[in-house]
Amino acid sequence: MTLEADLVTLVKALCPRVFPDVADVSTDRPYVTYQGIGGRSLRWLALSPADKRHTIMQVNVWADTRASASALARQIEDALCAASAFTAWPQAEPISTYDADMKRYGTIQDFEIYSTR
Repeated sequence: MTLEADLVTLVKALCPRVFPDVADVSTDRPYVTYQGIGGRSLRWLALSPADKRHTIMQVNVWADTRASASALARQIEDALCAASAFTAWPQAEPISTYDADMKRYGTIQDFEIYSTR
């Protein structure tokens, strides 16, 4: 499987609504969005690709309350760090956010992930 497929499978066990990049405004909450935001390109000395990829993945949780957004973010962090399909760790604690137009609470957290190329 790919990193994205593995990530979605893992997160869907905690929240059935998982989307790359964005979700439709009518999506029921809670839901999760994710996007790759870079990472180091891993190449050997001869410039051939390594057998691993390094990806920084941003995971966003959106919910009706701050408490539920934070709780789901913690569950996702624990699941990603315990994953067997890849190696992941958070770069920092989740950032709290609020979307006043949509009246929804969110968290934003970046993870460093090493996965099979």
